[in-house]
Amino acid sequence: MKFCSACGHKVQLEIPDNDDRERHVCGGCKAIHYSNPKIIVGCLPVWNNQILLCKRAIEPRFGKWTLPAGFMENQETTAQGAARETWEEARARVKDLSLYYLFDVPAIDQVYLFYLCELEAGEFGVGPESLECRLFSESEIPWDELAFPVVIETLKTYFSDAAQGKGFPMRVDTVIRRSKRE
Repeated sequence: MKFCSACGHKVQLEIPDNDDRERHVCGGCKAIHYSNPKIIVGCLPVWNNQILLCKRAIEPRFGKWTLPAGFMENQETTAQGAARETWEEARARVKDLSLYYLFDVPAIDQVYLFYLCELEAGEFGVGPESLECRLFSESEIPWDELAFPVVIETLKTYFSDAAQGKGFPMRVDTVIRRSKRE
């Protein structure tokens, strides 16, 4: 951030009074601009023991498969955002959403929330951010063509939970990225 969104003056990094970290502070109006993690919400839609995946038509990871997910919008719940993203990317309506997996990804300032849900009537299509959408059984998942580590982990955990037949407990995990020097 270079300029204040309130008055247009230049901002500088400094630690405001009663704070413990650097923030962008306006040199003119003294507004403090906070930078907080982004929340990504999505669904793990199931239909007849198959999972709905979308092939990305956008960067990052253009052409790779993923669960339908995206950035949460203001004035919606996380479940509403997950259902909206599923409609936008796969033209699919979902029901019976249950929070299944939460990932903290501090290295890129993101939090992911995936909801386990049922695909309504097994109907889906292709939204503007997808090249293709389709249902996959476990043996058909294109594991080497999945877009993101959190999607891989969510799918592996889902299939493991399904095989055990004991239900689908809510999971919490942290993705730790190693620095390039390690």
